[in-house]
Amino acid sequence: MFGMIKNSLFGNTEETEYKLLSTETKDGVSFEVRRYDAAKFAVVSSEGRTFDQATGELMRKLLMYIGGSNEPGEAMGTAAPVIITVYPRNDGVLSRRLVVAIRVPNFYQQSPPPPTDSAIRIEERPGMTVYALNFGGFAGESEYRAEALRLTRTLGETAPFQRKQYFCCSYDAPFKPYGRRNEVWFLQEEP
Repeated sequence: MFGMIKNSLFGNTEETEYKLLSTETKDGVSFEVRRYDAAKFAVVSSEGRTFDQATGELMRKLLMYIGGSNEPGEAMGTAAPVIITVYPRNDGVLSRRLVVAIRVPNFYQQSPPPPTDSAIRIEERPGMTVYALNFGGFAGESEYRAEALRLTRTLGETAPFQRKQYFCCSYDAPFKPYGRRNEVWFLQEEP
């Protein structure tokens, strides 16, 4: 636990790199289109609990993993964002299934340390193109849902993105009081 706190407070935060394809504004709403390369992620999932009930615990598991709760006991530094995959129902309410992931820092991409927590798995994720909408403040399920609806309306019915899932992204430690950065990502469907 101390390794996770020390890592969060004093470690370098490695932000996931991407290629900015465009910045667009429609109806007063600005968003970006970005391309992310394939990478390895530490992943943990939950079923049966709401977004707000599950995310704190699952994020802590991943932060402990990169903070040193792994087989060699190495603190890997911190990475951002934490990416939460959610699965909305037709009415926009999130299902009780979610997947929380954090990108393994660059130095460990070739050979990530094995987790000591059996709930965590290392997953190779393919590259992806996303529509990204940035917003501030503390974000829970209701804030992410509101921003997802705003991005959906902005993109319109014909935009080529997956509607069965989207990503809720958090860039800041939970104890950061202001200047917080959150994003909603919609996965662009590849032609």
